[in-house]
Amino acid sequence: MSNALELLAPARTAEIGIAAIDCGADAVYIAGPAFGARQAAGNSREDIERLCTYAHRFGAKIYATVNTLVYENELEEARTLVKDLEKAGVDALIVQDPAVLELAKDTSLVMHASTQCAIRTPEKARFTESLGYGRLVLERQLSLEQIKAIREATTAELEFFVHGALCVCYSGQCYLSEYLTGRSANRGACAQPCRSLYNLEDASGKVLARNKALLSLKDYNLLHRLRDLAEAGVISFKIEGRLKGESYVRNVVKAYSEALDALVEASAGKYRRASFGRVKGGFTPNLDKTFNRGYTELFLDGERGAWSSMDAPKSMGEYIGTVKRLTRDGLVIEPADTGLRLSNGDGLAFVGRDGSIVGFRADVCDGFSIRCKRVEGLKEGVLLYRNVSAAFEKELAANRPERLLAADIRFCIKDGRATATATTEDGRAARTETAAGFDAAREPEKMLETVKVQLQKTSGHYAFSVSAVEVEGTLPFMPASFLNGIRRSLAEQLDSMRVKALPLKKGTRWEESATETLGYKDNIANNISRSLYGQRNGIVLEDAYELTHRDGAELMRSKYCVRHELGLCPKQGKATKAEPLYLINGGKRLRLDFHCKDCEMTVGT
Repeated sequence: MSNALELLAPARTAEIGIAAIDCGADAVYIAGPAFGARQAAGNSREDIERLCTYAHRFGAKIYATVNTLVYENELEEARTLVKDLEKAGVDALIVQDPAVLELAKDTSLVMHASTQCAIRTPEKARFTESLGYGRLVLERQLSLEQIKAIREATTAELEFFVHGALCVCYSGQCYLSEYLTGRSANRGACAQPCRSLYNLEDASGKVLARNKALLSLKDYNLLHRLRDLAEAGVISFKIEGRLKGESYVRNVVKAYSEALDALVEASAGKYRRASFGRVKGGFTPNLDKTFNRGYTELFLDGERGAWSSMDAPKSMGEYIGTVKRLTRDGLVIEPADTGLRLSNGDGLAFVGRDGSIVGFRADVCDGFSIRCKRVEGLKEGVLLYRNVSAAFEKELAANRPERLLAADIRFCIKDGRATATATTEDGRAARTETAAGFDAAREPEKMLETVKVQLQKTSGHYAFSVSAVEVEGTLPFMPASFLNGIRRSLAEQLDSMRVKALPLKKGTRWEESATETLGYKDNIANNISRSLYGQRNGIVLEDAYELTHRDGAELMRSKYCVRHELGLCPKQGKATKAEPLYLINGGKRLRLDFHCKDCEMTVGT
C-alpha cells in the first residue's frame, strides 16, 4: 500500500487557505479566534467552517492551531473553543498544552503535538505520543539521522517543517521575548527579539560585532530534500507562514506541490498524495521571488553551515547588482545578470550604514535606469536587492491555477436510452439515465467524437475523462446541450457526496513514565496538565516560566552558535576556550554560554 504524503500549508485567513488548496496543499493549518501561537492570525468559526467545506471537496484536511499555554482561568473558554472547532468541521488540533487533550477527549478530533512541544529525542517523542497524540511535529533543528531514530521509537505520524522562517531556539522553550517585553512566545505574542540588532562583547567589554542581528537565522528551504525526509519517515511537509500574505502562500505551496508530485511519480507506487485532485495551469513558482532572508538547510545533514542572516534580518530578496551611479532623479545599476528585467513598482532594498535594511520603491524603470524618490544612505557601490517583483506579483494574481478531481465516465446507448456512470479518483460513483429519443446520427463516427468531446469537458471541480462508449443498435444524433446536461448532472450528484478522504492516525493513551523530572521548560500552566503529568510519574518541580519568571532561567537553547558564525569557535582553531560572550541592546545585557560537548549555545541573564 502506498504511503500518503501530505503538503501542509499555512493560512492567516480562510481566503488564503482556499488559495493554498487550489495550489496543491493536502492540508491547511489555521487559527481559531483564540489560543493560536500567532495572535495576529485569528479567525471566526464561520470562516473556518467555510474553509473546511472547500478543503473537504478534495479530501484535504484542516488543522486548527490551539497551541498556546492555557492558564487556569481560561480552561472553560478553551473547552468551548474545541467544541466549536469540531462543529466547524476541523479534522485535527495542533496542541502544545496537554490540557487540551483532556478538554477534547469527548470529541472526534485527532490531536497533533505542536513543534512547541520541543520534540527532539526518541525519549521525548515516545513520552509525548503516550499522552494521546496521533502526530508529532518535530523540532526544526534536527538531522535526518535524528528523525530516523524518532521514527523507530514511535508509531505516531511525523511532521516536519520544510520551508519558511526559523526560530533560533528550540521551539517551545524560548523565554527571551517574555523576559525582555512581557510578551510570551508560548502565548502567541512573541516580539521576535531574535530579529533585533545587538552589539557583541567579550567579558572585558571589547566589541566583537556591532549592530548585527546576531540571533537571526536564514529561512528554511528543503525543496530538494523531500525524498530524504520521506525515506526518514516524515509524512507531512509543513510550510511556515501563518502571518504571510496570499501571494507568498500561493508561490511556495505550488512550488512544493510540484516537487511532491514529481517525488510521487518517480516512486513506482511507494508514495501517493494525501488528498485528491491535481493542479492545472497557473503561474510558474519561483521561491527566490518571495519573502526570504536567504535560504538554509540548517542541520539536516548533521553538519554546521552558514545559518545566520545577521546582516539581513528582514527579507532582502534576490540580489540584482550594485549601484553604478546616482542620478538627479534616481540611479543606474550594474546588473549581476544582463538578463535582469526590472518593472515599474519593484521593491528594492540595501543594507544601511547602521546595519538596518533600507527599502524603497522603483517608480519608473527603463532598462537598468531607475527613477525613484531620494533614498537616504544610497550611494555608489551599494549592493542592491529586489524584495518585491511587481511583474511576478501581477502574474501570481492574474494567472491562478485550477484544482480538479479526476472522474472517469462510461457511456452507453441502448434501446433509445443514454446511460452514463462516473467514478471519481476517491471512489465516489454517480449514474444518470436519460431517454435519447433522437433520430439516427447521419455520421456515426463524428457523433462518437462529439460524445467524447462534450463529456470530457470540465464541470465544477471535475476533470472528466471517457474510458468507454458502448453502442447497441443505432447511434442517435445527440446535441451538445443534451450531452452537457448529462455531464452536469453527474457533477451535481458527485458534489452531493462527501469525498472519501484518507483517515488521519488517531492517538492512543498509555502509561509511559517521564524520562526526567519536569521543570519550567515543560511549560505547565494549569492543574489539568499538572495532574496529567503527575499520573505518569513525572515529578513536577515548578510551573511554566510565564507564571514564575524564575531567576537565572535559561532563556534560550540552540544548535546555532554565534562563535561558529563569527569564526570564533575553538574547533575552528580561533580560540582556546569558548568563554561567555554578551549581547547588548537598549541597556539589556544577555549572556551567551557555549556548550561545546553538545555543540549548543544558550542565552541567559
